[in-house]
Amino acid sequence: MAEPGGNEGHFGLSEGDKNQLLRIAKTTIERRARGLEPPSFQVTSEILNRKLGVFVTIRKGEALRGCIGFIQGLKPLFQAVGEMATAAAFQDPRFPPVSSEELTSLKVEISVLTPLHKVGEVFEIEVGDHGIYIIREAYAGLLLPQVATENGWDRTTFLQQTCLKAGLPPDAWQEPQTEIYIFSADIFSE
Repeated sequence: MAEPGGNEGHFGLSEGDKNQLLRIAKTTIERRARGLEPPSFQVTSEILNRKLGVFVTIRKGEALRGCIGFIQGLKPLFQAVGEMATAAAFQDPRFPPVSSEELTSLKVEISVLTPLHKVGEVFEIEVGDHGIYIIREAYAGLLLPQVATENGWDRTTFLQQTCLKAGLPPDAWQEPQTEIYIFSADIFSE
């Protein structure tokens, strides 16, 4: 479902842009699950050709079935969505590859990320509006904004869970060597 009220979000993605990205993700997953090459997509929208960070989340019912993305814009958005849809469906190490039998039960969600912003104080983090990226030495973890909302977490729990995702102790966010970044996202699904 797209954002309520026709809101164009952080990047000015129109409903048509969002629908095109969802179609790219679904078509790519479906064709790959059937052993076919994905088609090449022709995209003329300026925003879909911008290099933006993006995550593709796949759910089966309410359960997570895969989620992978680029934190920063490395490729044009429409290409990144196709690649991340493939990665989420077939390369997320937490799950077996998607089978063709599952296709009708899968839902795709896309999160287009704003650039990362390093926080000076944790009170800058707004649960429900921000995702968190925590990095310390070789450890890094990211949780999208909707994760805290879906789980009913407060700011402290969100920080602790992001630390755990990074492979750090839950209180590592309080230590000065830990860098905390926030970002927002335009989140939409079919």
